[in-house]
Amino acid sequence: MMTPSKKLFYAVEAVLYIAYNGGLGPISGRDIALRQGLPARYLEQLMQKLVRGGILRGVRGPHGGYLLARERRRITIADVYDILKEDKDDQDMQGYAGTKLGGTVVLPVWQTAHKQTMEYLKQVNLAELCDQAISKNIRKESEEKMDFAI
Repeated sequence: MMTPSKKLFYAVEAVLYIAYNGGLGPISGRDIALRQGLPARYLEQLMQKLVRGGILRGVRGPHGGYLLARERRRITIADVYDILKEDKDDQDMQGYAGTKLGGTVVLPVWQTAHKQTMEYLKQVNLAELCDQAISKNIRKESEEKMDFAI
């Protein structure tokens, strides 16, 4: 996992968006997709996986959408990765059938890099990312929608 896939990046951004704007109630996948410039169907597939994985909770109805299924501090980037990784995890490289040089010298480098990356991602939770957004003065959706016109 040296470079995150676009799928992982969009999923983490969507979950963070929900965590950051969570005080507003459920947030629709369509709104998130619009903000990210993605087709709603594409994002919905990711969101449903996150619901099945226990990261998000879906709310049905006209004002439905998604909420976090757990506290922000209890959801890490590694949690999102674990849910979205493909069935055949190419980072694991089990069953590698390369040369002896590749298997004994190169493969351990990739395995160590993957392990270190995952250990780091297990330490980064949504609460910390929300705090970073606040410290960088990123406005919440609720602040953007306020209208004080009389």
